Amino acid sequence: MAFSLDDAKKLVEGGIGEAQELLKNPSKIDGLLEQLEDKLRGIPVGGDLLASVPLMIAMVKSYINGSYKEVSPKVIASLVAAFLYLVKRKDLIPDNIPLVGHVDDLAVLGVALKICEPELKAFAAWRDGQ
Repeated sequence: MAFSLDDAKKLVEGGIGEAQELLKNPSKIDGLLEQLEDKLRGIPVGGDLLASVPLMIAMVKSYINGSYKEVSPKVIASLVAAFLYLVKRKDLIPDNIPLVGHVDDLAVLGVALKICEPELKAFAAWRDGQ
């Protein structure tokens, strides 16, 4: 089964409605982010992409707690939609398949990073200035 960036984009876009509803409940977002961090610990390879995940998580948390609002709500919803896929959705490629089991997860994260990259850089600069 081939999995493309277009497939990943559709998954992120398909989760935006649920993500927007979830964003109305900060305690549920905290739980989702904790589950995401646990899941990421199990992914063996991912390079620079995975290195961006803690910053993505920090930006969502800062948006939710109100300390950082200089980000589009659509970007936050897209990140939460990607996090939902990683934590809650049935993988298109099961994680227990050696070497390829995390390809769909990495593709979804790649799409999320592409969507939020400029705002993620602005958030990093803001956070570094704190």
